[in-house]
Amino acid sequence: MYQKLTPKQKALTINLDPTIYGTFAEIGAGQETVRHFFRAGGASGTIAKAMSAYDKDFSDAIYGKEVKNRYVTQNRLRKMLRYEVALIEERISRENNPNRKFFSYANTVTTINFDKTLKGHGWVGIRFQTKENENYNEIVIHVKFNENDATLQQETLGNLGVNLIFGAFHYYDNPRNLIESLYDDIAKDGLEIDMIDFSGPAFDYVDNRLMSLQLVKNGMTDAVIFNSQGSNMLPADVLYKKNIFAVRGSFRPVTKVNIDMLKNGLEMFQKDAICTHEETEVLIEITISNLRADGDIDERDFMDRVDILGRLGYTVIISNFSEYYRLIDYFASYTTGDIGVAMGVNNLLMVFDEKYYKDLSGGILEAFGKFFRNGMRVYLYPYKDPETHELLDSSNLKVEENLKELYKYFKHNNRIVDITNHNPEFLEIYSREILRKIACCIKGWENQVPEGVAEMIKERGMFGYKEELSFKQFS
Repeated sequence: MYQKLTPKQKALTINLDPTIYGTFAEIGAGQETVRHFFRAGGASGTIAKAMSAYDKDFSDAIYGKEVKNRYVTQNRLRKMLRYEVALIEERISRENNPNRKFFSYANTVTTINFDKTLKGHGWVGIRFQTKENENYNEIVIHVKFNENDATLQQETLGNLGVNLIFGAFHYYDNPRNLIESLYDDIAKDGLEIDMIDFSGPAFDYVDNRLMSLQLVKNGMTDAVIFNSQGSNMLPADVLYKKNIFAVRGSFRPVTKVNIDMLKNGLEMFQKDAICTHEETEVLIEITISNLRADGDIDERDFMDRVDILGRLGYTVIISNFSEYYRLIDYFASYTTGDIGVAMGVNNLLMVFDEKYYKDLSGGILEAFGKFFRNGMRVYLYPYKDPETHELLDSSNLKVEENLKELYKYFKHNNRIVDITNHNPEFLEIYSREILRKIACCIKGWENQVPEGVAEMIKERGMFGYKEELSFKQFS
């Protein structure tokens, strides 16, 4: 556990360290971070330069023009960081400054507008060394402001910048502590961090997907997204103005049922929405509550699941949206496009369970207003009861008596539609049974998962698989 310090204490600690030396470049909200270092005292040995290239023309003259004149972007931030470090290296002699660890801190943000219709957001980052002459590391984060006052947002940005600089030099060897320390002297409901990226030699061992998980786990954001290559993605970049099709599940492990549901549901969705694959973002969602199903989050188990999904080429979203309506509400905050969700019968029955909506003043009606908004459709995958062999779909599943007419309304208006082109052979595949066989090394599960998945599970010993145990021990 790290010791919490105030922004002034952190700034003074940095200022009094003769080995730390760098520049500050802040665009869009004034010089909110560097002022902490000036006020703390002893800044002359730390601050090489502080600037705010506020005017776009002047900023372009320094860092170059941006595509579509977008200045609050990750690309702009990284340009600033690298340009400023290059200047230090060019102008400051290493011979005359032995043992100096150089850094550049930068932010490019927009605070709340006058009409208070846009809350404000921005990019904040640091490029730094942990040892003299070592290659540089970078930490880049994206923030969304929740305060309704520009001055408060500026103060929050200043505190965040100090926390990031201090964390970079003092917690680089413990990224989890570094992430947690970003909120020192900042209220979590005042600021959201929805993307973080670590790179450089100090973070060679860091998996940014695990760092994304920390953001959701610690309540710093509601959801994070990473692509099939494992790179953290800004949700706005992925979802903005897109049609969205999502599948929620445990994927422990992913089975042929999951893929059949996704592919056939997606095909129906694209026909209904009259959209192409390029116009649609397909997401695999895993909730924090699912990851905590057996207690605290098992990070290896988490990585096993997302590694397999990534190998299959899917983009993954990790969220704290236990209820489906919150997921749809989140998507709708980024797009006015069509939204579709594929799910099984059991999940739909949970959607129609009133106990999940006791905290809503409008109860289940309020939840459904958000869930079935803007033409959102549920694509329902049938379920075959393993004991009775009865096939359940939208025509014969049973909801509570007082909700029957409400259910009929959504069904008759094609807001709940059956995935009719499913593969009947997959209906007797049950993920829990597969998981049991994997853990006990009982053969027969390999042909129930997508191609390449069984080999991956065996090679890496996922989900409790032990190669040395023989089938005969359990037959």
